[in-house]
Parts: sequence; structure tokens; C-alpha cells
Amino acid sequence: MKLSIKHKAAIKSYARAVVASGITVLLAIAGDMRPEYAILLGSVLAPIIKAIDPTETQYGLGSKK
Repeated sequence: MKLSIKHKAAIKSYARAVVASGITVLLAIAGDMRPEYAILLGSVLAPIIKAIDPTETQYGLGSKK
């Protein structure tokens, strides 16, 4: 099965979201943080990290507008 460029970008975006979520959960566990704050932190940081990634071609610093 051959994937198109859009499908590969979607899979890559999903994988990054999973990694960002995992990092947030690990930081919350290590810092003994309340679950509500961990979810809030993850929902704010993941889009910011994706937006400042220079290799992201769909949007962010590396986008071709």
C-alpha cells in the first residue's frame, strides 16, 4: 500500500501528538501534578511545539504560505 504525502503528514502529526502527550504525562507523574493541570499543559504545549517546528511544511515556521 502506497501512502500519499498527505497521509504521511497526518501519520507524522499523530505520532508527534502521541509523543507530546507521553512527555506531558511523564512530567506530570514526576512532578506529582494534578491530572487536570497535566491535560491543560499538554493541550497548550503540543500546538506550540508543532508551530515552532521548522521542518513542518503544512504550517508553522517552515510553511510555504
